[in-house]
Amino acid sequence: MAVGNVMLGVFSAVQEQAKAELVLSDFQMSLLNGLAVSIPLAVLAIPVGLMVDRAVRVRMLLWTAIVWTAGTLLTAFAENLPLLFLARMLGGVGANISTTIAISLAADLSLPERRGRSLLLLTIGKYAGTGLAFALGGWLLGLFLAHGGVEGLAPWRSIHLVLGLFSLLIVLALAFLREPARLETRVGPQASIRETFRELAEYRSFLIPLFIGQIGVLMADAAAAIWAAPVLSRSYGVTPQEFAGWLGAVVFGAGILGALIGGFAADAGLKSERRGGILLGAIIASVVALPAAVFPLAPSVPSFALALFVLLFGGTITGLVTATALAVLLPNELRGLSIGVFLAVGGLIAFGVAPTLVTGVSALLGGETFLAQALAVVGLAVSVLGCGGFIVARKHAPQPVR
Repeated sequence: MAVGNVMLGVFSAVQEQAKAELVLSDFQMSLLNGLAVSIPLAVLAIPVGLMVDRAVRVRMLLWTAIVWTAGTLLTAFAENLPLLFLARMLGGVGANISTTIAISLAADLSLPERRGRSLLLLTIGKYAGTGLAFALGGWLLGLFLAHGGVEGLAPWRSIHLVLGLFSLLIVLALAFLREPARLETRVGPQASIRETFRELAEYRSFLIPLFIGQIGVLMADAAAAIWAAPVLSRSYGVTPQEFAGWLGAVVFGAGILGALIGGFAADAGLKSERRGGILLGAIIASVVALPAAVFPLAPSVPSFALALFVLLFGGTITGLVTATALAVLLPNELRGLSIGVFLAVGGLIAFGVAPTLVTGVSALLGGETFLAQALAVVGLAVSVLGCGGFIVARKHAPQPVR
């Protein structure tokens, strides 16, 4: 999970250099960071979710790692927008699709009452990777700017080449994972697809508002992750070499602390045996993170960092609580499919719509110089949507599957 998110996120850390070399606009960059990542999710997340509920998951995880590695290496040599778009698609499908597989595996490797703490390890891996993407990206950028790129490649390309080769080594470790037995099934993995979708529809009063809540948070976090670096460069005059280290620490710290609190909060909420108690942590976290959505308008770099930390901290908690709720409140044969639906539609909206929505709002406000204001407007609006969704989902939460 960590390596996959490094490969996916490192482009955001050095995107200003790629934009300058290829002479791209903010809108084109939003396509590379948003639509390129969301298209594979929209197309593949549901089919992969169905496969996760039926196939050998450890082999699927290995193939997704191969795909994200290929995307990283292709990024190093892409000479035009279409080829770079393809490379970003490969990186996105590998890193994001692996989430569905990993959650399903982790659920079968832990008891329901400890599932939140089990999934927090995956969340730590995700945010460790995202944080390292900024830290490594900035450090390597400074290194290659000072000493030249690999074989004459531009620094941002050299970074992707080096990290892609490193990913090849990590991929080999996944070949040694063993498939665990499936637990807590209701109709079983041999059920027809039609029967599976019919069973999933029985949970719609819970899943729809839960989806709305999580998509609101995802949109705010996705827009922040993609546009934080450009806002720092344009509004605060800070270079990637200067902000990469502390920005990576902010992302990583928010992920670690949010994962720990979210995992224990989910388990404690489940233990309370109150209806929807498992979602209480998500509601509180989304409310706490709401004011932090205006972080791009912070008066100084330290306050920018603090507000961004709070926003990502809340998003980490809600994401972990949501994943735990799906892994506890739904039967085994619906977990992959439900997560796949969340990733397909949620990924398309969060990664495909949110970044471009920010550029659209900035255009309405007056152009690319209003990027910070646009990011704040979009982040605040979708964060309010997220809070409301979690509140409604809690009222309709089913009892845990035993």
